[in-house]
Amino acid sequence: MADETAGVMLDPAVHDVPTDWPAAVEVLNPAGASPVVLVCEHASRHMPASYRGLGLGADDLVRHIAWDIGAAAVTRGLSREIDAVAYLAGYSRLLIDLNRPLDAPSSIPVRSEATDIPGNIGLSGQECALRAERMFHPFHDRLAADLDRREEEGRATRIVAIHSFNPVFLGRARPWHAGVLFERSRELAETILARLAADGSLVVAPNEPYVVSRDEDYAILVHGEDRGHEAVLVEIRNDLISDDAGVAEWIARMAEALQP
Repeated sequence: MADETAGVMLDPAVHDVPTDWPAAVEVLNPAGASPVVLVCEHASRHMPASYRGLGLGADDLVRHIAWDIGAAAVTRGLSREIDAVAYLAGYSRLLIDLNRPLDAPSSIPVRSEATDIPGNIGLSGQECALRAERMFHPFHDRLAADLDRREEEGRATRIVAIHSFNPVFLGRARPWHAGVLFERSRELAETILARLAADGSLVVAPNEPYVVSRDEDYAILVHGEDRGHEAVLVEIRNDLISDDAGVAEWIARMAEALQP
């Protein structure tokens, strides 16, 4: 039995309690007519009580390290605005990151930004497998099955993942209001960027503040590029979507940017 401050593996039976374990994926507007398929892998900061916050304080569990602030709200509104299906994660990425390959060191992070994650240190293979089984695979299996169905029906599909980022990272200010990340889907990325840049007050850029990597990214590559679909990841600075007004503004912007 591990130190209780670690918040994990207290008792295997604790993990069998169904309450506090929501579905791994929330699907919105499954019959949406848009070719856009919205994905929000960091939508939730939910953590079952048995994990005891992974040894972190309450303040840490509302920070960017636990979820992408504002991303879920933008995704929900955008799903309604453009009539698109959307897939939102049900658990905090501190438990397992849905946008990382399972063999990536950052899949279950022991450190996020400058914060150590005590409850993720020294995990057993059993615990890692449990998180993958309950959180990672159900999300991606549902998305893959629905994409199979779209392909069988001959429906056009463009994967758009919605994320957010901190305005300051490890002491360095980031000048961008938004970025669009891509591997091969340059045309879609440039269309979105050009439409956002039509608002001269915005600073936008391709592949900022991150770049897409096979070692560190998953969803847009596996469900998009590898299946032959255009796929991009949109990053919005989280201070711009931290309240209702900002969320509404970016829903409108992204709806315009994603028009056919």
